[in-house]
Amino acid sequence: MTNSRLKLIKRGFSKMCPICGKSFLFSKYIKVYPSCKVCKTKFSDFKTDDGPAYLTIFLVGHIIIPMILFTESLSHPPDLWIQLLIWPIITIMLSLWFLPRMKGVFLAFQISVKDR
Repeated sequence: MTNSRLKLIKRGFSKMCPICGKSFLFSKYIKVYPSCKVCKTKFSDFKTDDGPAYLTIFLVGHIIIPMILFTESLSHPPDLWIQLLIWPIITIMLSLWFLPRMKGVFLAFQISVKDR
């Protein structure tokens, strides 16, 4: 395959077909099309299972926890009720943003490994 693995992973992260980069991966939020509409790559041959969810949790945790610790280290941190409102909202938003991208990355990685 002429595409580099990093290029395929970048396309997967952008939720596009890792091979051609011209067609969307998902028909719904995280439901993958059976195959690419342009290059006909069969996405149904690859299974991502729980990997994207684990990686999303890992990434969001490594973003949120330092932000919370930094906020708490300020000389005048926000009131507790404000933090109890804001941190869960930010966590949910980051998780929803990362999950389809991580699924695209896992799918692209599997495609890149199969082609080598």
